[in-house]
Amino acid sequence: MTTTATTPGGGKARAAIAARTLRTDRWWLAPLVTFIGLGAWVTYATVRVFMHDWFFVPEYHYLTPFYSPCITDLCTGEAAMFGTPLPSFFLLPEAAFTLPFLLLFRLTCYYYRKAYYRAFWLSPPACAVPDGHKSYSGETRFPLIFQNAHRYAFYAAVIISVINTWDAVVAQKTGLGLGNIILWVNVIMLWAYTLSCHSCRHIAGGRLKHFSKHPVRYRFWTFVSKLNTRHMQLAWITLGTLALTDFYIMGLAADWFNDLRIIN
Repeated sequence: MTTTATTPGGGKARAAIAARTLRTDRWWLAPLVTFIGLGAWVTYATVRVFMHDWFFVPEYHYLTPFYSPCITDLCTGEAAMFGTPLPSFFLLPEAAFTLPFLLLFRLTCYYYRKAYYRAFWLSPPACAVPDGHKSYSGETRFPLIFQNAHRYAFYAAVIISVINTWDAVVAQKTGLGLGNIILWVNVIMLWAYTLSCHSCRHIAGGRLKHFSKHPVRYRFWTFVSKLNTRHMQLAWITLGTLALTDFYIMGLAADWFNDLRIIN
């Protein structure tokens, strides 16, 4: 049922719609799935980061990305290739130097912003559905003003991807196993997600006026642009590869199962 709404200027009146939204499809399903998916991953990652155990397999040099680089005195052998400048403490992750930057990179990611704005803050929960808040200030006030730090977090993410790549290289010393394959798949997906970042695309070609004068950067910009069209998919894929890599290494370190060796 609709009623007629008057306008201050005496112009053509609009229908005052009492319904919250005219959408009749299951618009709530996508934010619900996102809420469950992100919530489950954050819960798992938080528990694992603060377990302080089952993060390294010395026999095959497997180090989980959740603990890399490992810099507390719990880290031994190949796991401590960057030294152990920090003491072990139950509230201090072994990868204390990198995890804050990874968290900042993911939180300020353009796709993740859309995801958690809709799923957790209902701002708005879906297209053509009213915002769950009475007022809107955008990303101009604390703490959302820090979303503008995304371009700087990108540089840190590149360095961390290099470290993850080195971890995969070091693990190749003992041959080839299923763990090596999982590590490399994770590294490749992390690089794809990192390079698909909107900030990377802007760095590659955002300030160029003539692509013809910069053919190398143009080719790189074209490559990054193609990855950028899959940024959302890569964001979810990397959550899966990170969790799989960590779980597999945890299982090996805890002696739940053995690594499937292909070449010793």
